[in-house]
Amino acid sequence: MNPLADRALRDKSVDTLSEAEAEAELAALAAEIAHHDRLYYQEDSPAISDADYDALRRRNAAIEERFPALIRADSPSKKVGAAPAEGFAKVRHRRPMLSLANAFDEADLREFVAGIRRFLKELRDDPDQPLEVVAEPKIDGLSVSLRYEDGRLVQGATRGDGTTGEDVTANLRNVGDVPKAVKGVPAVLEVRGEVYMTRSDFAAFNDRQRAEGLKVFANPRNAAAGSLRQLDPRITAMRPLRFFAYSWGELSEPVAATHYEFLGRLQDWGFPVNPLLARCRDVGGMIAFQREIAGKRPSLGYDIDGIVFKVDRIDWQERLGAVSRAPRWAIALKFPPEQAETRLNRIRIQVGRTGALTPVAELEAVTVGGVVVSRATLHNEDEIVRKDVREGDTVVVQRAGDVIPQVVRVVQDKRPDSAQPFRFPDHCPECGSLAVREEGEAVRRCTGGLICPAQAVERIRHFVSRDAFDIEGLGERHVAAFWQDGLIRSPADLFRLAAHAEALRSREGWGAKSVDNLLAAIEVRQSIALDRFIYALGIRQVGQATARLLARVYGTYDNWRQAMIAAADEQSDAYRELTNIDGIGPAVAADIARFFAEPHNREVLDDLGHLLEITPYEAPAARDSPIAGKTVVFTGTLESMTRSEAKARAEALGAKVAGSVSRKTDLLVVGADAGSKAAKAAELGVTTITEAEWRDLVSSG
Repeated sequence: MNPLADRALRDKSVDTLSEAEAEAELAALAAEIAHHDRLYYQEDSPAISDADYDALRRRNAAIEERFPALIRADSPSKKVGAAPAEGFAKVRHRRPMLSLANAFDEADLREFVAGIRRFLKELRDDPDQPLEVVAEPKIDGLSVSLRYEDGRLVQGATRGDGTTGEDVTANLRNVGDVPKAVKGVPAVLEVRGEVYMTRSDFAAFNDRQRAEGLKVFANPRNAAAGSLRQLDPRITAMRPLRFFAYSWGELSEPVAATHYEFLGRLQDWGFPVNPLLARCRDVGGMIAFQREIAGKRPSLGYDIDGIVFKVDRIDWQERLGAVSRAPRWAIALKFPPEQAETRLNRIRIQVGRTGALTPVAELEAVTVGGVVVSRATLHNEDEIVRKDVREGDTVVVQRAGDVIPQVVRVVQDKRPDSAQPFRFPDHCPECGSLAVREEGEAVRRCTGGLICPAQAVERIRHFVSRDAFDIEGLGERHVAAFWQDGLIRSPADLFRLAAHAEALRSREGWGAKSVDNLLAAIEVRQSIALDRFIYALGIRQVGQATARLLARVYGTYDNWRQAMIAAADEQSDAYRELTNIDGIGPAVAADIARFFAEPHNREVLDDLGHLLEITPYEAPAARDSPIAGKTVVFTGTLESMTRSEAKARAEALGAKVAGSVSRKTDLLVVGADAGSKAAKAAELGVTTITEAEWRDLVSSG
């Protein structure tokens, strides 16, 4: 996968994006971040630095905040890590191992604190009540979870995608810092922390690898991750791995009232905890701690990439809960980016899945913050003109901030006399079709549609990608080659490849076994879950999370398809039901309706429907709560909690939260000064309860 594909608009300020530009940018970011997740979490071979990666997620979050209706189902803000790699048994985390939201400056920290105060009613009502946080360095390693039962280590796992990780118990037993047995602990104790390698150990380890002609690692984080994820535990035992504990997962009983107190208990039990800890009472203290640690960073024996701040009170942590992929009660303040100068050799135009023409700078390779950069996005033709970027220029490249990597500016006094202004093409470089720029958009798009190989191939690549049909053995190169030779023209053609088995076996690089394996993998995927099928279609704004949401609401493929066709009429009950789903607004509904309005798309669905078994959505096992599976609506002013906290609690207990009352509403929670929703509920016979009754109900869950 080309991580720069379809990355138009990247250098443009979020505040200046049109809705269409924002939509294109979110699609590009989702694909790029998923690519880097796989490299980092599954292959231990990241192509960009943590700062680069954080900047991509930061831009994605900023666009989603400005355009909430455009949030995609496969949004990076809804995902943690990547699926576990093959070769290890899978471990389902009893409590999700979430990632962290990022802050990059004092303003971000102030918003983090302000957000907590808005969420917790007692802090919102009393501005003078202190909010104490614990600050600790963010270790650059591999997150793991250690499960102890009756004091004995019984299981160790990687984070994986946050829900399911890899069972690396045997390997973790070979990490010297990890206790194999502990005394005086709860019957069930799950300790979470970071496996890492010190700088000195890393240097010595790489020297040994080099002397023996073995793989040399780029940095301590990659070396630690690769060492822990060895299939042979004896190899892990020979690697100099360390461990810091920093949190917990499942506990059979409470052990502390504050996070700081819990870290002390961990030390008492024999777990190593980073000694550079502090309690901070305000943003000023948080910034002071960050500056203090930044000053010590070069002399530390291990790599850190920021500071983590966590709300100290555990009861507040529990009430704050999580949003999407990260807890509300913690944030990581990252260290600032780095820049470097290099020569821009060529500007090349790439065509992405949506037809967007994206200019990419091909650079003289330069090291920025320890990572070699040879390409950077130029985003769109307006940005090229605004920055006056020309082939042959010396440019400043940045790998963090609003986007990574990006061309920040031209060094004008180093411009060669021969440099000419760049002329952006008005025809697609892939198919020759006219490339047009709609009024109000910064992106120029190919009009070739499916006749354009770049678009057709990218759509099929998405269809077979890991989170969609996940057809093993059908990589990006093979999709392009099969399309070029006419073996596939639409996703349904993939399931007719068996008719071309002999032709496949005669292709260069393909043997009988590899063809048989491919056809077997395709046959397995002829039965697919509804949510994966919806995601695979590549509908704009419909990523993994939205696809799961649609599958959960509509249940079966036939129900979903009929409802989506009916929803094209904005006056229909089907449209109202679709837009009433919490997380799906008019913009997403419009994109789904446009997809179904296109005859070609309906033909593709008909074709696939004859070839596939699309199985109904299987919801996760219902939680043992009185509101699991029910649709809940809130109205009026809540006195004992904020609306955000009430909604978060309902979703945590397995309920679906809707924005308005309908015949499918199970429960209306009525606060003070309730309005029309209460009248609507009475008209439809929906059960209504008071805020006090709601508190009693959820406390029992």
